[in-house]
Amino acid sequence: MASKDKPVENKSSGKKSPEKKSFSRHARIRARRSAVQALYQWSMSDMPIEDVINEFVRERSELKKADTDYFKEILRGTVKEGENLDKQLAPLLDRATDDLDPVEKAILHIGLYELTFHPELPYRVVLNEAVDLAKMFGAEQSHKYINGVLDKAAQKIRAAEMKRAS
Repeated sequence: MASKDKPVENKSSGKKSPEKKSFSRHARIRARRSAVQALYQWSMSDMPIEDVINEFVRERSELKKADTDYFKEILRGTVKEGENLDKQLAPLLDRATDDLDPVEKAILHIGLYELTFHPELPYRVVLNEAVDLAKMFGAEQSHKYINGVLDKAAQKIRAAEMKRAS
């Protein structure tokens, strides 16, 4: 793998341009982890999401090794689609979305957002990452709840993919 700063020759023009950053799977994991924390902070404050994003990018050392573009996209997307995500979640829950723990809601929003808007991510990856986030940040048994809800969502959103996988 080439260095981030190493110029790469464009075969069609012959000109050299900076290589695009490539991120490991761990960079996305760090982005999701920070996104849960940022969504929680946003939900508990009156701060605009852009202010939360800027604060995290400026002050969180973990984001230096994260896919910051993905972090920003998850946050902007989940906030923009929040109402639609809640509508999708409502029939899958055993309680009102407003009664969800804020951490669980953040994780469910991220997972549902990825299932809906990132079809390039296998549904199993989305579910596993959400379960790992719940184990890290959620209540003791919340990972089971998160897994159950997102599994039901995946059955609706990714039915064809799940059928191929079984």
